[in-house]
Amino acid sequence: MSGTALNRLRSEFSGRVLIPTDGGFEDARTVFNAMADMRPGVIAQCATVDDVRRALAFAREEDLEIAVRGGGHSVAGMALTHGGMVVDLRRMNTVDVDRREMLARVGGGALMRDLDAATAPFGLATTGGRVSTTGVGGFTLGGGSGWLERKFGLACDNLLAADMVTAGGDLVRASADENPELFWALHGGGGNFGVVTRLDLRLHPLPEFSLGLLVFRPEAGPDVARVWRELMASAPDEADGGFFYLVARPEPFMPEELVGTLVCAVVLTCAGGESMLRDLAAPVTGMRPEVGLVTDMPYPEAQKVLDEPPGYRNYWSVEHLGSLPDEAVDAFCRRADEIVVPSPTGHILFPFGGAMDRPRTDYPVPWRHARWGVHPLAMWEDPEDDARAIRWVRDVRSDMRPWATGDVYLNFTADEGEDRVLAGFGERNHARLSAVKTGFDPDNAFHRNHNIRPARAMPAAPPPRRG
Repeated sequence: MSGTALNRLRSEFSGRVLIPTDGGFEDARTVFNAMADMRPGVIAQCATVDDVRRALAFAREEDLEIAVRGGGHSVAGMALTHGGMVVDLRRMNTVDVDRREMLARVGGGALMRDLDAATAPFGLATTGGRVSTTGVGGFTLGGGSGWLERKFGLACDNLLAADMVTAGGDLVRASADENPELFWALHGGGGNFGVVTRLDLRLHPLPEFSLGLLVFRPEAGPDVARVWRELMASAPDEADGGFFYLVARPEPFMPEELVGTLVCAVVLTCAGGESMLRDLAAPVTGMRPEVGLVTDMPYPEAQKVLDEPPGYRNYWSVEHLGSLPDEAVDAFCRRADEIVVPSPTGHILFPFGGAMDRPRTDYPVPWRHARWGVHPLAMWEDPEDDARAIRWVRDVRSDMRPWATGDVYLNFTADEGEDRVLAGFGERNHARLSAVKTGFDPDNAFHRNHNIRPARAMPAAPPPRRG
């Protein structure tokens, strides 16, 4: 990189510009997945939209690969690049709540915990992830599946507008009235089109929230999963949750003899109070769990229950299922015996349906119509377990294929090739997304993502209206 250009960038920058010899660089390049061990040439910790523009201009001048970091939670390590520039948005994490308009204006670097902390005092919420450390931007732009999706729809269903900086440095506004094709594409198309610096999200009243955690010994898994399956098949939209195999952590409520061992658990969430959740949970609590915790809990606190710190090695994937017969339940449960123990690995079965299956608009998220999601989430410490953990994730996917729909929620996947990217959008949506990509990022500057290539031979999207 040119020293003169770097000094000029630093002199004009409101945030902080880091190169590998600077103090703080190592911490700044650390992301959630320890397997994503990349060393950028420069990290631009942006504090303003103008910082984002300056960072992108510098990357163009120096011919640097661009990665965009919001929460840094991408299992595929897309928030980093070798030798290139990271446009780091974490300083742009403010959340402003407009109670009258029922919306939150969210900075591109905000985490889910920032959003939840700002909306909770007003008794409001929107669909967030299942942990508090996820970046709101990447989560929402990728579709956004979370505990409130059956009640309020996917996160992207609640996206009302976005501000985005293009590779050329233009600030554009996307909404139903401004750049509507871009607005459509941002509902699931990820970070393919530019750097989203602000999202306007629809909020909903959430005066009560409750959480249930019902823990069983692993041999009870098939029977518990069947009861939970029937419970969720007829549950109201307020109910969500998952069936898990995991390693029990040392918690005040966890029996000491289970700590560090494989257990199965039903997690139930409810956009309502404890009494409502107790009634819903009765078929499972009647099975005499080792732990039977059902309680009112503020939504921001429930979001933190599954939090894990960065530093583990991660490999995840997902298969969506059109049905969940007994044979699928048995196959799912059998594979739990191969989890790395001890580790924070999760072997998870999610229910879909409810509001996420009743979209207001046909956004490019075809996986929303699946009935169930199987999410093998491998996390471990020792690099010698890499092959074992990755093989386990792939074996889980293989087990589920007889019942799989073929589509995929890309936020849950590592880099699994172009066929899986196509499956994440569907062929028709992918072609339309490629046209939008051509209009806003014809040189594919933003390719550190589940990439949609520009469709140069296709009609381009209308020229963007500049903000």
